[in-house]
Amino acid sequence: MLYTIIKENTYKDSIVLMLLSNKLSAIDGVNKVSIMMGTPANKDIFKSSGLGTDELEKAKPNDIVIVVDTEQEEKVDEVKEEVEIALKGDSDSQNTSKGQEAHNWKRAMELANNPNLALISIPGQYAAMEAENALNEGLHVFMFSDNVSKEDEVKLKQKAHEKGLLVMGPDCGTALIHGVPLAFTNNVNEGDIGIVGASGTGIQEVTTIIDRYGKGVTNALGTGGRDLSTEVGAITMLDSIKALNQDPKVKVITVISKPPAEEVQRKVLNLLRNIDKPVVTLFLGDKPSYQEENIYHAYTLEEAAVVAVQLSNGDKPNFEPTTADVNVVLKESQVGIKGYYSGGTLASEAAMLVRDAFKDTMTEEKSESYVLKTNTHEIIDLGDDVYTKGKPHPMIDPEKRIEMLEKSMNAPETAVIMIDNVIGNGGHEDMASELAPTIKRILDSARQEGRQLAVLATVVGTAQDIQGYDKQIAILKESGAIICKTNDQMVRTAIQLVGGKVEQPITDVQKFNYTEESLVVDEKILSFINMKPSVINIGLKSFTEAVQNSGSECVQFNWRPIAGGDEKLMKVLQFLNYYEGGTI
Repeated sequence: MLYTIIKENTYKDSIVLMLLSNKLSAIDGVNKVSIMMGTPANKDIFKSSGLGTDELEKAKPNDIVIVVDTEQEEKVDEVKEEVEIALKGDSDSQNTSKGQEAHNWKRAMELANNPNLALISIPGQYAAMEAENALNEGLHVFMFSDNVSKEDEVKLKQKAHEKGLLVMGPDCGTALIHGVPLAFTNNVNEGDIGIVGASGTGIQEVTTIIDRYGKGVTNALGTGGRDLSTEVGAITMLDSIKALNQDPKVKVITVISKPPAEEVQRKVLNLLRNIDKPVVTLFLGDKPSYQEENIYHAYTLEEAAVVAVQLSNGDKPNFEPTTADVNVVLKESQVGIKGYYSGGTLASEAAMLVRDAFKDTMTEEKSESYVLKTNTHEIIDLGDDVYTKGKPHPMIDPEKRIEMLEKSMNAPETAVIMIDNVIGNGGHEDMASELAPTIKRILDSARQEGRQLAVLATVVGTAQDIQGYDKQIAILKESGAIICKTNDQMVRTAIQLVGGKVEQPITDVQKFNYTEESLVVDEKILSFINMKPSVINIGLKSFTEAVQNSGSECVQFNWRPIAGGDEKLMKVLQFLNYYEGGTI
């Protein structure tokens, strides 16, 4: 039976509520609990997951809605009590946190010390509006929020470019600004390699490999995944490349993206051909067919990182892919590779390598919920919207990956299972310990059934990350997982185990004509990447803590939708506010 609890006028971040939902669903006698804000979109999620009730319709966008599925009515009071404890604990944490907190733009700007960056992680339907407010205040913008329209993205980035500002995002998962981590970011040594990327976990993989080679990063600027689309036209990417070129501390520029629109790729390459500094590019999925005198085109994330290190050291690029040592005896029927990823770019890289290895022998099935699906192989990005609707991201919550691991074990064709463990700021505090029991259980079960499995794992992180890079590896290794140093190595190992091989591209050096371009970039962008940012964080409180722990100033803006969450009325108030020169 379904029971509905509405806590009026009590706004909390969606990730906090989703994690609380998981915790409460584990109570004995409770089938399921879902806790979300009462927005129209969230009401649809309640209904689609079988938790729609008549009382649900009474909830407003600023109300917390709790729907409990249980056959024991007394359990509802237990859920209520746990919710009160959790919300009170969150409130106490806010009251005792470092620094002061604001509830509107006016107060945030008063409290901040020369702020120059807004970090936005609120629901996507409101994020563009607050990003525009930030630009009106003269701040650069990092938008972790997704579900922002492409039309809004173009409008915001054009406005930012005209004002000499950067908009990183929307759906930007990571960035490093002068050593300060933003969102899902690893703690990486500072150095002379500058990175700009349209992929979050792609940046994380490259920066952490660079760190483990003993080198470091000046800045890693995220752009959001759609920046290199035809409509957006690489506005953030182009300004970021120019900024890295002007930065005297940057010795090597590294550009990471999935394949851009063809005309946008030409635009980016033309700009890069104007630059004298050595450049590494990775357009993931676009297999390089040539090299250039000053531009190295990589095939994989590991290759991009290794070559950037070699160029930083003044060495000639030379990448030799490797595989891990695996001692697993497979049956003839075991031919399938299964990859269950929390990192979308890592999943895309895995799918690319599997396609290239088996292109002559495999038929791919079309499926929106898979990055790659054939009759034997499957690669899934569990961070995709298909899997995270109303649920926390798999870097935070292990539930979906545990479910997929157990499911894959039952498929007799499965030979290899691949998982990534992306650690660092914003991630689960000990994901390895969450996944390890399931890994051990499925390996034991397979042995009892007279077959073996290879579970390959890679940890994306550094020794400075709070979870402990070596500790995470040790826990996974103890469970029976085979540790691979990089995603590239893990996927090549999996392919080798089932009888395939990935051929490294054979390229020659070619020369291209290019149009001369101005490499000038606004001084506000150069100033931004050459000092620790002063941040106004609008949304997830954990992002504030990461910024403060890195020695940077940050004001927490405890945002909630004004005007009862009515978007039309909010936009009218926004226009009137800035038309009259005020600040909400």
